[in-house]
Amino acid sequence: MSDAIKHECGIALLRLKKPLEFYKEKYGSAFYGIQKMYLLMEKQHNRGQDGAGFASIKLDVEPGERYISRIRSNDAQPIQDIFAQINSRINEELSLHPEYQEDVKLQKENIPYLGELFLGHVRYGTFGKNSIESVHPFLRQNNWMHRNLIIAGNFNMTNVKELFESLVELGQHPKELADTVTVMEKIGHFLDDEVTDLYQECKNNGLSKREASPVIAAKLDIAKILKRASRGWDGGYAMAGLLGHGDAFVFRDPAGIRPAYFYEDDEIVVVASERPVIQTVFNVPFEKVQELPAGNALIIKKNGIATLEEIITPTIKKACSFERIYFSRGSDAEIYQERKKLGKLILPAVLKAIDNDTDNSVFSFIPNTAETSFYGMVEAANDFLNQRKNQFILTNRKTLTKEKLEEILSVKIRTEKIAIKDVKLRTFITEDSSRDDLVAHVYDVTYGVIKPTDNLVIIDDSIVRGTTLKKSILKMMDRLNPKRIVVVSSAPQIRFPDCYGIDMARLEGLIAFQAALKLLKERNLYHIVETVYEKCKAQENLKDSEVINYVTEIYAPFTDQEISDKIAELLNPNDIKAEVKIIFQTVANLHQACPKNLGDWYFTGDYPTPGGNRVVNRAFMNFYEGISARAY
Repeated sequence: MSDAIKHECGIALLRLKKPLEFYKEKYGSAFYGIQKMYLLMEKQHNRGQDGAGFASIKLDVEPGERYISRIRSNDAQPIQDIFAQINSRINEELSLHPEYQEDVKLQKENIPYLGELFLGHVRYGTFGKNSIESVHPFLRQNNWMHRNLIIAGNFNMTNVKELFESLVELGQHPKELADTVTVMEKIGHFLDDEVTDLYQECKNNGLSKREASPVIAAKLDIAKILKRASRGWDGGYAMAGLLGHGDAFVFRDPAGIRPAYFYEDDEIVVVASERPVIQTVFNVPFEKVQELPAGNALIIKKNGIATLEEIITPTIKKACSFERIYFSRGSDAEIYQERKKLGKLILPAVLKAIDNDTDNSVFSFIPNTAETSFYGMVEAANDFLNQRKNQFILTNRKTLTKEKLEEILSVKIRTEKIAIKDVKLRTFITEDSSRDDLVAHVYDVTYGVIKPTDNLVIIDDSIVRGTTLKKSILKMMDRLNPKRIVVVSSAPQIRFPDCYGIDMARLEGLIAFQAALKLLKERNLYHIVETVYEKCKAQENLKDSEVINYVTEIYAPFTDQEISDKIAELLNPNDIKAEVKIIFQTVANLHQACPKNLGDWYFTGDYPTPGGNRVVNRAFMNFYEGISARAY
């Protein structure tokens, strides 16, 4: 509970469709695009705190003038650091050259970062190092304007080694084995091919190299490039790219695993990883912001015309459900209602755990992402209480006194703010073995609101590893002396690793997997572990499309409740007085609450791409062989 799950990244792309003078006149500044990019990135800060990057392109500059700017940071506050540097540079230029103040033409010619096309990225380091070299956007430079390529994305590929080898077969020498580099180089290779073919066509028509340049820009087929480059990709992705002359694109995987939304009017085209970000920054209604269809690319040509192009035939949509449960901003109109419904749907299991005794139960949540599901759970609890009141009144209406009626109607569901996270303490804690005592004090608790006869019901969005729950939360809750502590996860049991961008890569770190192993040992079924290993090993040389996820057999002998009970046993510190129960959402309820995001592979093992099955088998083999490494 409240384990720090590192997440995928966030992207923001902005194209200004009018001349910069328009924004100066209407909004008071030619730096309108930079200001909006700051907001787009800061509003997605929740998606990435390890690094941030920003790139801009100036359109229609004269040869010899700089037209691409890029800045990246892996500072503790990377977005603030980036824009502090940008503002410092802008203010320096304006201070040294007062003549720039009101002249937009001079500003564009002489001030970096000012342009018409922008790309921003916030990063969580789910793969690779958190060095500045790992921070997006990535830049592939060339003296030909059309061949300059800037890439940033929210993605993980499951088959990086295969992609790397395909580049080698094309005659390239990639500088590192990382999916960002291999993806960029693959796109870059086919971009080079397309530019070469178009130039040859222009040459055959008698055009000089200089005359050919605008023709190439107009005819460059971004959809064709992406179709050729993406053959063989296996993963979840929403990636954005800028070309030096001014074309841009955002491309989403065919299963719609990673999110992307866009909005267009006569002034701008904007893309972001989250819909409410666009709504807030540009003050547009929910229905005006569109979801980028799976397998499609939004292509923005240099002339400002934006079109949707299908790049890969969409598969069954398996958009990540963790987006809805945990990672995305809860201010999204749909996500808010979905999270409330997750809380409502789990109440029957909560009532069973507390023997329907709402009078002697206090409901709370662990801040902050579980707050919305808490509201849903409490609404459902109030409905239950009202039904119970009505039933009692109807049954006893002939003998009911005024005083008794008032007493019954005055009974309410008890809710309290029980846990408060000490953020400063959390940032101080290091990752070594001496941190346990500090971890136990990450949360402060509210004293004086729990009675010894009370059940304490605490809801959170998910339980992944359970470390914080065991070492901190349960001990802290026990200090309040409740009769019973009921821990509620609005998500189902996380049984399988993720390989599409969420930092849950190792099986043995998942508490549900640990519980299943414990049950196998206790029931003399541990031979299943070796059987599964042998089945996984036998598939090593098969094509991804032929691989089966055999790790599901580890969980098959047990009911969900048996695994939940064993998780409760494993996470119980044993030195606490209260009875501990742990409740998980069902997968069926998850799909009912989040019908548009049916990606559930971390709960069910039903991976949306063939590479996912290979990854989960490799993760199991790593566990069995004692290899502490990622499976992709």
